[in-house]
Amino acid sequence: MLLVLGRRVSLSFVKRVNPQDPVLFSKPILLNFRTNIFRVIHSSTVFASVTRSNYTDTMPERRPFVRLPTDVYPVNYGLSLKPDLIDFTFEGKLEAIVEVTLATNQIVMNCADIDIITASFVPEGAEGEGEILCLFFSFLCCEINATGFNYQNEDEKVTLSFPSALQKGSGTLKIDFVGELNDKMKGFYRSKYANPSGEIRYAAVTQFEATDARRAFPCWDEPAIKATFDISLIVPKDRVALSNMNVLDRKPYPEDDSLVEVKFATTPIMSTYLVAFVIGEYDFVEAQSSDGVTVRVYTPTGKAEQGKFALEVAVKTLPFYKDYFSVPYPLPKIDLIAIADFAAGAMENWGLVTYRETALLIDPRNSCSSSRQWVALVVGHELAHQWFGNLVTMEWWTHLWLNEGFASWIEYLCVDHCFPEYDIWTQFVSADYTRALDLDALDNSHPIEVNVGHPSEVDEIFDAISYSKGASVIRMLHNYIGDEDFRKGMHSYLLKFQHKNAATEDLWDCLEQASGKPIAQVMSSWTKQMGFPIIVVNQEQQGDDRILKISQKKFCASGPHEGEDCPNWMVPVSICTSEDPGCTKLKVLLDSPETTITINNVSPDQWVKINPGTVGFYRIQYSSAMLESLLPGVRDLTLLPVDRLGLQNDLFSLARAGMISTVEVLKLMEAFVNEPNYTVWSDLSCNLGVLSSLLSHTDYHEEIQEFIRDLFTPIGLKLGWECKQGEGHLDALLRGLVLGKLGKAGHKPTLEEARRRFKDHVEGKQILSADLRSPVSSLHKQADMQEEKNRIERVLGAISAPDLIQKVLTFALSEEVRPQDTVSVIGGVAGSSKHGRKAAWKFVKDNWEELHNRYQGGFLISRLIKLSVDGFAIDKMAAEVKSFFESHHAPAAERTVQQCCENILLNAAWLKRDADDIHQYLLQRKAPPV
Repeated sequence: MLLVLGRRVSLSFVKRVNPQDPVLFSKPILLNFRTNIFRVIHSSTVFASVTRSNYTDTMPERRPFVRLPTDVYPVNYGLSLKPDLIDFTFEGKLEAIVEVTLATNQIVMNCADIDIITASFVPEGAEGEGEILCLFFSFLCCEINATGFNYQNEDEKVTLSFPSALQKGSGTLKIDFVGELNDKMKGFYRSKYANPSGEIRYAAVTQFEATDARRAFPCWDEPAIKATFDISLIVPKDRVALSNMNVLDRKPYPEDDSLVEVKFATTPIMSTYLVAFVIGEYDFVEAQSSDGVTVRVYTPTGKAEQGKFALEVAVKTLPFYKDYFSVPYPLPKIDLIAIADFAAGAMENWGLVTYRETALLIDPRNSCSSSRQWVALVVGHELAHQWFGNLVTMEWWTHLWLNEGFASWIEYLCVDHCFPEYDIWTQFVSADYTRALDLDALDNSHPIEVNVGHPSEVDEIFDAISYSKGASVIRMLHNYIGDEDFRKGMHSYLLKFQHKNAATEDLWDCLEQASGKPIAQVMSSWTKQMGFPIIVVNQEQQGDDRILKISQKKFCASGPHEGEDCPNWMVPVSICTSEDPGCTKLKVLLDSPETTITINNVSPDQWVKINPGTVGFYRIQYSSAMLESLLPGVRDLTLLPVDRLGLQNDLFSLARAGMISTVEVLKLMEAFVNEPNYTVWSDLSCNLGVLSSLLSHTDYHEEIQEFIRDLFTPIGLKLGWECKQGEGHLDALLRGLVLGKLGKAGHKPTLEEARRRFKDHVEGKQILSADLRSPVSSLHKQADMQEEKNRIERVLGAISAPDLIQKVLTFALSEEVRPQDTVSVIGGVAGSSKHGRKAAWKFVKDNWEELHNRYQGGFLISRLIKLSVDGFAIDKMAAEVKSFFESHHAPAAERTVQQCCENILLNAAWLKRDADDIHQYLLQRKAPPV
């Protein structure tokens, strides 16, 4: 699964249907279950005992969690579902072939927000005996009816009780049940869309990761409990019905001529969280990959053309992964489908990958370059999971990071293969690597590998540590091993564990055997302990040799770790020199607190750079002399772009941690005035945005804005507003970034030109290039494309008038904004100004109940909290945020709240420590020379 900068969950329990309620019993949803006398006979016995534990909306205490018992496990799920797209309910029938390993009179399964109507168990061989008699009197044959259902709501389980023991051996578990097509974007839910004529319709779609298959059907909802699936969907005949496998049969439904029954082929053995089905109105484009797999991209009706770019990427990607892993894609088809209401970025369901519209659809005329790149990355991420995650699955959620970290790394490898002009690995450093370093420097970070128990804990770890740090340490590992041995180890791992489950250590074993290196020992230091080191470097010249003294200690956002209990890492350290900046001269494995390294044949005038390519997951603190020697490489561009970026980013983090003065970083930033690289500018822009937000708490915010204008104006003038002949993808990204930055910093010529172009765009005189629409803004209601709507939603908060800010916040919760996009509208307001930040936080507090209910405590709540409060820099605000969430519980966002409070305190300390010096420096810059 790919996140849009965040991750999901908490427990929700919608109002249930009680089959004993005489009013509800007569509802149409239950009538179809009563169409023959035999089911009525069944139901009269099973309703004898239904108990439920009480649920209260309070934050659950951490408690021991017990996984499902192993005395009964599924072999095959025969699942039939009949969704009602008007009443938003569904009926289900499960016939699961199970194996009883130990005689028992109860079966424990996962079940949430579902009401079981009937349940029975038929031992293998019993169905053929006394068949006619069994139809009328089930108790006369070997079918054993359940006598009670005990729902354990907090653990999302149900216990089916039987009057006698189910004996060891095979059998069939039959369950009839009903549920709700919820509006929470999880489980089996409804997604709202408008058809081409503007009529509002609903699709029925699924999102099961991590623990929400149990909201669609009673099941063993743990990744290690794999089975095959035979799925049938009973749907309106004018709707498309999709599932993991290809359609075997589509025939009229005998009880209603407006419906059809669609039967799908049997799946491979797989985990429940990867099961998927979609019912709705869609068009599609289709192609075959070079290795014969049918690929379809499903789009909203009338927008098939917008699926062609993703189709092109998918058709290139499947053979790339087949070659990389030396394992063919194991299913006959793969569908990629755009879902209107979708909480995550995308989900890797085997053979049926679901996406936000903005992560899949590209309009050839109106999509910007960054959207194309995003779609390519997301498609690369989800298709990698078809092997790494689906074919071989983590044994438990503790190993989630391996799934997501690996896919988050290899998506870049894939896009680099498909689109080498994107310079995507440099972008990785800014988008994933530095983001992970920032989060992992906090005291409230967590190790990559986290022991997970209760379902409410799972979604806490869908974050930048699992994804971005996971990807970064795998990138470091790949570099340490070398591509050939890495691929050899991956192939061995996939072959050994295909259709099974594996733990992190299993991968290390395979890579160790392929490479002969101590992979498990090295990697456990990165996955099992929180944080990362700062490498402190000093040098000394001895004749023709350079002697480096290198030491490591834990880096903390509040400064270096002090004390005797400092952890150590096994750190792959690479070194290059100015003689050949693109070539590693020496590699060592730093496995102790400090060491001395001799580099031969380095003249005194050459610089030495640690971590070329910015691959090792650590920060670097150079001695003053070493740093001074590197600065000319920034100005004359002899340092590679990724290393110019890394050097600046390290110094910025050292300044925030109080290890150097922020003024030193500002001086370095001025050396980037001739910088041509998009990604370097992107990282500079991000860090200057952090500094600008910090100084918005002072009365000299305008001075930092002037600094930004001075830094970005030369590159802005060079780029201009119009695309020039010979420009490519990165030039388009850079133009949008620079003009947006200049506009936000109040650069008058940019603002005037933006207003003029916006006026021409609105009047239809000159349509804006899609790459310029974010910095200039556009019209929301007229936008037909979700990408365009999102662009506008993100920039609405840039206004300064208090009354308009309130209108934008109110708009965020309106019907015009998709539920998943409300977060980015509020975040846009919070990130725009000091006033916007206060207004957004107040709005979140005032509307907390509605927002929390909308996302059911999912990962979007974590994202909302972070966007709303991270920019504060006053101690008392940390106390206010902490106090609010102590009385307004958000279990899945606990760690996010702690991280936000820590960031507020760090900002406050930074401001107190450096504000005066920054102010003096900014004033001196403007002072005329004496």
